[in-house]
Amino acid sequence: MKSRAESLQQAIAPVAGVQAHWRDYLALTKPRVVVLMVFTAIVGMFLASPGQVPWVALTVGSLGIALAAGSAAALNHLADQRIDAIMARTRNRPLPTGHLRPLQVLAFATLLGVVGLGMLAAWVNPLTAVLTFASLIGYALVYTLYLKRATPQNIVIGGAAGAAPPLLGWTAVTGSVDAHALLLFLIVFVWTPPHFWALAIARLKDYERADVPMLPVVYGERFTRWQVLLYTVLLLAVSLLPWATFMGGWLYLAAAIGLGGWYLMLNIRMVTAPGPRIPMRSFRFSIIYLFGLFAALLVDRQLPVLLGA
Repeated sequence: MKSRAESLQQAIAPVAGVQAHWRDYLALTKPRVVVLMVFTAIVGMFLASPGQVPWVALTVGSLGIALAAGSAAALNHLADQRIDAIMARTRNRPLPTGHLRPLQVLAFATLLGVVGLGMLAAWVNPLTAVLTFASLIGYALVYTLYLKRATPQNIVIGGAAGAAPPLLGWTAVTGSVDAHALLLFLIVFVWTPPHFWALAIARLKDYERADVPMLPVVYGERFTRWQVLLYTVLLLAVSLLPWATFMGGWLYLAAAIGLGGWYLMLNIRMVTAPGPRIPMRSFRFSIIYLFGLFAALLVDRQLPVLLGA
């Protein structure tokens, strides 16, 4: 007869398998990246609305954008499975480990994309659905399948897809694109190269093994460190434009100068200090920087509303 422990183990084994499978599918969507993208989209919604954000735009719009972003991420996993298997940073992803098969990933990505874009088209507005579809194609196909393997400027050109969420949030509320929406897009667009190049410096050997022409692979680590610093200077200047155009107030200005100043000092150290430690610190702080900058814009806009109430 089987022991009680063996019977219990057999009983919970299928549940454990389902849980692991669920985690594999979740990993395909790059949830941490999607959370940051959706947050910038929500900030775009609040900045676009003089009063309360329409409930449908906030809920359905955010969910539709999240599903489309998850679909693009899953397609990125599918296209990069060979590269991911070579690189230490990505070799434990679901496809290289064999936890999921390519057809499963394709079906999952298609389902997310169709549902997400369908929600945006049916309940938000056609412009947001079209722009979201364009950003999905831009990231999953144009960047991942072509630019990433074709040019060391891949992240600069392909960064337009990743910079779309605040613009999508804006159009979800207004159904149109204006200068302030493009300014939010510009901030994320300029932020993307120093954010990603810092990681590319820290993981240079990985990209060399995978034969991916990232900037430090083609032009060297020192050249890339200077590029990160120059883009950070540009980002600091661009981050002041919301204050200059009256989209943000003094609270936002203080946050932009404080966060930007710290980011700048960190990347000055990156130029002077060898090794991967400072680039990884820069990469991690860049995420905090973008979140903090958009959070400051949100608080700056909503604080007078709350105080007035």
